[in-house]
Amino acid sequence: MTSSIRRAAAFAGVATLSLAASVLVAAVAALFAAIGAVALVLDEGTLFDLFARPSDRNEGRLRGLAAFSFATAALAMLVMLVGLPTSVFVAAVCLLAYGNLTEQIVRTRSSATIAATAGFTTGGFVAAVFAQAIVRGIQGNPVGPVLPELVFLAASGALLAGLLRSVLFERDDPVVMFSVAVLLWLFTDLTMTVTKLDIILAIAITVGFGYVSWALDTASVTGMLTGILLALLTIVLGGYPWFAVLISFFALGGLSTKFKYEQKRKNGVAEANEGARGGGNVLGNAAVALIAVLAFAASDRLHVAESVFLYAFAGSIAAAMSDTLSSEIGGVFDNPRLITTWRRVDPGTDGGVTWQGELAGATGSCIVAFIAVSLFDSIGPLGGGVIALAGIGGMTVDSILGATIEGEGLGNQSVNFLATLAGGLIGAGLALVVGLAT
Repeated sequence: MTSSIRRAAAFAGVATLSLAASVLVAAVAALFAAIGAVALVLDEGTLFDLFARPSDRNEGRLRGLAAFSFATAALAMLVMLVGLPTSVFVAAVCLLAYGNLTEQIVRTRSSATIAATAGFTTGGFVAAVFAQAIVRGIQGNPVGPVLPELVFLAASGALLAGLLRSVLFERDDPVVMFSVAVLLWLFTDLTMTVTKLDIILAIAITVGFGYVSWALDTASVTGMLTGILLALLTIVLGGYPWFAVLISFFALGGLSTKFKYEQKRKNGVAEANEGARGGGNVLGNAAVALIAVLAFAASDRLHVAESVFLYAFAGSIAAAMSDTLSSEIGGVFDNPRLITTWRRVDPGTDGGVTWQGELAGATGSCIVAFIAVSLFDSIGPLGGGVIALAGIGGMTVDSILGATIEGEGLGNQSVNFLATLAGGLIGAGLALVVGLAT
């Protein structure tokens, strides 16, 4: 057994102590605070050698164990003070520790990033499911009726943790743990009905699409994780028609990135990493859609008609599709013009458009509208027109922002977010104006 595996196993053992919160959370908070205090003064011996990370050895302090323990104690305090569910607390702690243990075991057999990521998310997922089930069992609550919800929470938490760990450092694990706890707490407060078949199919479909996107080099590992998480939340909180709208963007957008890639590289407009989109790019295009799905799931508490969020969701996806196809298709043509002055500019200039790209973008928006009309009974031809206009409007906003303020403290991902936000607002606003969202 390597030192990395021994250290990860030791952290997992400490994390398991959090299960005692099922009985007395105050004692758990005090216990982890005490472990953190001891870790700060321990500078040698067997325990130091067991828990020390390379950076700890350089500093002569178990800062990693101390940070983990104090963060766990703080989460336990949230259970007592603001009602963080005990099962969420335990799931977040065990997910991180056991996910890391599984990752270290996988690393002894493969050096591939995708393998380590899969190891972490799988190990964390299993640990979170069992942790929640154990807590409910100890507290005398039945597990069977809520097992699908527990699996959904565990999968969501594991994907978020895997995503954050892929872009953060090991010393940032407390941030990961807090983020997972907050996300799961949010989901436990939403009204949702999930069956065993629903969650099995949702996980299988989203993981399958995610892996295909990575295998085809249309998404990086972080992009894959982000896409899987977004897709899973969309299926469970919205439904399969919502997922179909979302996946249409991922599929066509990813393929358009590969369209005449070498030509776009010569023109200086090709996506980096051979067109594999990262997590930031995916979020920039789909964050508004995710917010709309979450708002849809909480619409009974927001006292807003569900259809408002449906049009906001479809409008944002139409904008993302329209902008992506406009950029990827239009990028292979010469002589673009700046949208604000209509003067010719070099290929790759922010805000530069071609008529071919604009046509492709409008077509992409219409594709999203057609899918929405086909799958949602509440969206008729007029609703489809609203969605198409929202997509074209978002694409236009993207071009205008690119021509005016992009590059001056505002990056491409931020511009994408604002463009999809515009598409979502236009979609919801037009739906309200014409009486479609009631």
